[in-house]
Amino acid sequence: MAVYKGFDVAADPEHAGYFEAAGRGELVVQRCAECGLLRGQIGAACPFCTCLDWAWEPVAGTGVIYSYQVVARAVSPAFADWVPYPVVLVELDEQRGVPWRGGREDESVSLRKIANLVARDDPSRPEDEANVAIGLRVRVCFTKLDDGLALPQFRLTDEPPEHDPWRAPERNR
Repeated sequence: MAVYKGFDVAADPEHAGYFEAAGRGELVVQRCAECGLLRGQIGAACPFCTCLDWAWEPVAGTGVIYSYQVVARAVSPAFADWVPYPVVLVELDEQRGVPWRGGREDESVSLRKIANLVARDDPSRPEDEANVAIGLRVRVCFTKLDDGLALPQFRLTDEPPEHDPWRAPERNR
């Protein structure tokens, strides 16, 4: 099994295909065989229609920061030396605001992934929290692990944001 900073990333066989694809430099998500929607969180059943049939599908790995949090106290010892570090919720370009449940206007789904935001020039360290903002464009990158696996993470791009970026107010230090 692949280990990253003491954390066994492939302990759950449901996630093995995800980390194997990342090892090849591919970001994959699950596509439901019934409703056809993509889902960012790995699981046995589709959260939209409960179908148990799905397949891995490669995605470009580009999108926008939909939300973020700055971790001030690492839960995992694997990232203790990164504190404080940003974790981002990225809305991927492949599925943004897709109507569902009969196409009602007021209900839509998007494809979102949670990952660390790493420095543009050095994916072995986190991005400075002063550079993080909702609405900024990002692209996936991969940190190599043991056994040919990798950990997908995101880094900022030079693409212009779709709207004025929003940053959380500075916290007291």
